[in-house]
Amino acid sequence: MQHITDRFISYVTVDTEADPNSNTTPSSAKQWDLANKLVEELKAIGLQDVSIDDKAYIQATLPSNIDEKVPTIGFISHFDTTPDFTGANVKPQIVPNYDGGDIILNKEKNIVLSPSYFEDLLLYKGQTLITTDGTTLLGADDKAGITEIVTAMEYLIKNPQIKHGTIKVGFTPDEEIGRGADFFDVEKFGCDWAYTMDGSQIGELEYENFNAAGVKLKFKGKSVHPGYAKGKMINSMLLATKYIAKLPKKEVPERTKDYQGFFHVVHLDGSIEETNVQLIIRDHNRKKFEKRKKLVQKIADKFNAKYAKQFGEDIVEIEVKDQYYNMREKVEPMMHIVDIAEKAMKNLGIKPIIKPIRGGTDGSRLSYMGLPCPNIFAGGHNFHGKYEYVPVESMQKAVDVIVEIAQIVAKQK
Repeated sequence: MQHITDRFISYVTVDTEADPNSNTTPSSAKQWDLANKLVEELKAIGLQDVSIDDKAYIQATLPSNIDEKVPTIGFISHFDTTPDFTGANVKPQIVPNYDGGDIILNKEKNIVLSPSYFEDLLLYKGQTLITTDGTTLLGADDKAGITEIVTAMEYLIKNPQIKHGTIKVGFTPDEEIGRGADFFDVEKFGCDWAYTMDGSQIGELEYENFNAAGVKLKFKGKSVHPGYAKGKMINSMLLATKYIAKLPKKEVPERTKDYQGFFHVVHLDGSIEETNVQLIIRDHNRKKFEKRKKLVQKIADKFNAKYAKQFGEDIVEIEVKDQYYNMREKVEPMMHIVDIAEKAMKNLGIKPIIKPIRGGTDGSRLSYMGLPCPNIFAGGHNFHGKYEYVPVESMQKAVDVIVEIAQIVAKQK
């Protein structure tokens, strides 16, 4: 456990925040700092064919130690952190033997991690937690996953009596801004399937995620002196709010769960002359997903028809762009890869929690690129903010799951 803790802290104290406004890959130069560190570490523990390309994608190989030909599998995590909350100057705090009470993250700023709000904390009484100091995120998403993969590979190398086939390792930049799979070389990776170690609570096993689309709307207005504006002014900000009001009021993130999809306004800025709105559309069901896309277009068309005479041109421009799809379509024909992960957990006394991801993952896009890729827990909670934490025991269990999967696959014909 101390080895895992030390490794994890060495990763999270390196700032790797992604930049959604950058056109480079990786999107931030500082991601190279951890990428290069990882390359050296993979070489040091004894992995072979360790490589990093000009976009910071890392791959490495643990050769098979058995004579039989068995499937080649992979484990994948991302080393960037979200731009939603700062990842600079992360100062992890270690809470041994957690007593189930409030954890003071920052006394000066009165920032408290409390089970009265975050009930999952109570699952980990008696365990060792790693938290933030209340001023940054932690970075367990997904440096916990990297810690677990590197530690599992090191363990297998040091224990050659544990039989396994060929295992590949992949680490990617920019997952948090939706670009993690953009330049992943699936052919070079050469796996029959892989697992992303990018889930949350211990036991999570996921092979379904949202179908996702992004929507950009530009509302046009006419600015006229307000004292003489009757019948002439068109306020684009009011148009935008009227448009938003036409969306189903109950189908928003804060009012949905499980398989329920939603519309989500993520950005709005404007003036009388022009207002820009960004939405995201999410739904696990492909037919409902397509229906949602048609609805946002239909509302825009009605606005344009209504104001056509007054404005003389379309008053709202709309762009709908698919982002990723539900990997279930690609994983279901190979459900044995989910069964193997489930069996590994059960063998270790971990209760599998099989549920849909209410979000996306590199595994989704990789599945559509020809690499079926379910998602396994990495152990962290409260991602993307100052209340993020990870139990060390959960990371240890994730290491055990990787090793157990390797042993199960070694017996596959």
